[in-house]
Amino acid sequence: MIEGIFPIYKEKGLTSNRTIQELKKIVGKNKIGHAGTLDPLAEGVLVVGIGRKFTKELHKEEAKEKEYLAVIHLGATSSTDDEEGTKTLREIKQRPSILEIRRVIGKFVGEIEQKPPVFSAIKIKGREAYKLARRGEYPEMKARKVEIKKIKIVSYAWPDLKIRVITAPGVYIRSLARDLGEALGTGGYLRSLIRTRVGNFSAEKSFTLSEFKEK
Repeated sequence: MIEGIFPIYKEKGLTSNRTIQELKKIVGKNKIGHAGTLDPLAEGVLVVGIGRKFTKELHKEEAKEKEYLAVIHLGATSSTDDEEGTKTLREIKQRPSILEIRRVIGKFVGEIEQKPPVFSAIKIKGREAYKLARRGEYPEMKARKVEIKKIKIVSYAWPDLKIRVITAPGVYIRSLARDLGEALGTGGYLRSLIRTRVGNFSAEKSFTLSEFKEK
């Protein structure tokens, strides 16, 4: 019987929970959990624990450094801060230069205050914020301190900005996309996201569900 902690490559379109349900069918074991949820529109490393002993260790994985490859779409905002939401175009008088983007990005490196997205699993008075938002109730999300260790520009071709981000736990890349867009005066939302690493687990060495089936 397979037990342990493994990196699974979550496919775009699947929820993290659905990925776990599929994994349960493959290994024939119910005690499976994951560390750090990935949104359905995101893909990449999802660390899973199989077996009671290893699910108890997942909090250690959740506390580790994470790395992402993100594409931020500038010139518009989204109700969900990502590709899924309703878009609102911004009138842009002048597109930001790469030098301006570098300058603004520097303000987001280190310990910062960040408001989580309304469409998130954070609980407000015992209920997930995204469930309230879907009912038309938009709770006020409180800012909290998070740490972004590094942001590197990979490419920039208006309106898309691709960045590589290394973070401590608790950072929302959707919030970073939103806040970076506001700081640039263009608006922005997260168009795509790949979690490329969690601790020492990399996307290149992660198992797809079909590969795990063959173990």
